[in-house]
Amino acid sequence: MRQTKYFLKTSTTLASDESIVSARLLKQAGCVAESAAGRYYFLPLGHRVHQRIAQIIREEMNAAGAQEMTAPVLHPLELWQETNRTKSTGFELMRVKDRRGSEFALGGTAEEMFVDLVRKYTVSYRELPFHLYQFSSKFRDELRARGGLLRVREFMMKDGYSFHADEEDFRKTYEAMKKVYSRIFERVGLSTQIVESDNGYIGGEYCHEFITDSPAGESRYFVSADGQYAAHEDVAKFERYAESEPEEMRPREDVEGVGIIGVEELAKFLKIPVEKTTKTILFQTEKGEVIAAAVNGIYDINETKLRRAVGCYDLTLASEETVKRVTGAEIGYAGILDLPKEVRVVMDVSLRHRTNFECGANKTNYHSININFGRDLTAPEKFYDIALAEPGFTAPDGHGTLSERRGIEVGNIFQLGCHYSKLMAGATFTARDGEKRPYYMGCYGIGLGRTMAAVVEAHHDERGITWPESVAPFAAHLIALQGADGEAVYQKLCAAGAETLYDDRDESPGVKFTDADLIGIPWRLVKSAKTGDKVEVKRRNEKDVRLLPLDEAIRVIANGSTEIRW
Repeated sequence: MRQTKYFLKTSTTLASDESIVSARLLKQAGCVAESAAGRYYFLPLGHRVHQRIAQIIREEMNAAGAQEMTAPVLHPLELWQETNRTKSTGFELMRVKDRRGSEFALGGTAEEMFVDLVRKYTVSYRELPFHLYQFSSKFRDELRARGGLLRVREFMMKDGYSFHADEEDFRKTYEAMKKVYSRIFERVGLSTQIVESDNGYIGGEYCHEFITDSPAGESRYFVSADGQYAAHEDVAKFERYAESEPEEMRPREDVEGVGIIGVEELAKFLKIPVEKTTKTILFQTEKGEVIAAAVNGIYDINETKLRRAVGCYDLTLASEETVKRVTGAEIGYAGILDLPKEVRVVMDVSLRHRTNFECGANKTNYHSININFGRDLTAPEKFYDIALAEPGFTAPDGHGTLSERRGIEVGNIFQLGCHYSKLMAGATFTARDGEKRPYYMGCYGIGLGRTMAAVVEAHHDERGITWPESVAPFAAHLIALQGADGEAVYQKLCAAGAETLYDDRDESPGVKFTDADLIGIPWRLVKSAKTGDKVEVKRRNEKDVRLLPLDEAIRVIANGSTEIRW
């Protein structure tokens, strides 16, 4: 492709105020341009990268036996109503209405569509399992689009859905997809960690994210010292503090402490260890139910875990009026004692086996000390894991301490079980015994634009992008300087099968080299009056420049490129 004919607009100043490296460089290199907030044009250069990523995904998915298809982007709204996800999504569902008054959802994810497709047919256990996938535009009305391609409102996703007779069969595909996804990300130039995560609005019981470490990422997760345990902060487990020895019960007291709320200040005031204090926070669900969540004072409440424990879609802090109504006290003095029956109390496992502990007295400016289960309040039938993990906490099952990491989520896999097939009538197969049974399902997603941004975050320097050869828009960037004829070189590169961007512009060497570094094509070839019948050859991410005959240069580039198009 001759650069004089290519729609490629670079800039050394455009988007210079972007704090996210990939957001800045993708714009400056002429790969993307913003339309409206959270929506992007993929320009010819960026589109080629996008397609390289898609092709790698396609190759690996097909090799794993998955079958590509395409579903409509407009989803009949009644399908989402059938699974109640019109109310439960973690993003604002975008809706449209056609001229006949029919309502549709702009697809943010496609579980309902694929279940609806499969239930249209009679399927026997003999045909299971099968795995369908697509590349499709997705729409999510995110509250805050940010970070260029990292959080957008419209994007391309590879989403796939597998159908099985039972969990045992599903687990085989689930474990296989972990390996498939790891290969995909390795091929595009990313090192990823498989991390336990929250299933959110997707449903099911467990899922994993593929995260590539990056300071630009929004995903905070923890890894154990031995590397055997990795979990997103939303679900990370850890060993709780345990009292060394049981104590004899002391008399309960209500102690006045005007304006003392924070656990550190409170423990000092009461002359007790911080681990004897209790944090109690009141929340309200989307249905108005009041939840009193309580943890040992040394921990914080994890709202994602709490939502799962309660079984609700949304949690907000209880209003000041609600707190006063149910506790009789100002905010900051709530406890787990003597709450009205309308309040559901959810206690963390850190409250189990405690003696003589403190909690709010449900009376303004007062705290109760020496509280004990069995005497002052009844222990719940179940304690929950609702505490937030922090660095330095002990990982579960003896894996050492937890360390914190931050990264970009580039893919995820979900166990759906029978969540959708039980909610959607007729989503069944004929089992071996002739009975109709719901499908056992999984789903698997990769965001292409997010992956592209993650590649840039991992592969760049102070001059621009350094594309891995597997996803680079071109194999080679040929630069002809003034006074040199690069046409013969370009024709020979094309004849050899090397996809080449030929900079034939009437620009200074400085402009051409700056643009080449910014764009980041893996190999640069320079033809000038000084090179004679040879060309200068240089890798984008190396300093060494070699002067080689063209045929040898082509061989060097071809031998050094494992996934370039030749």
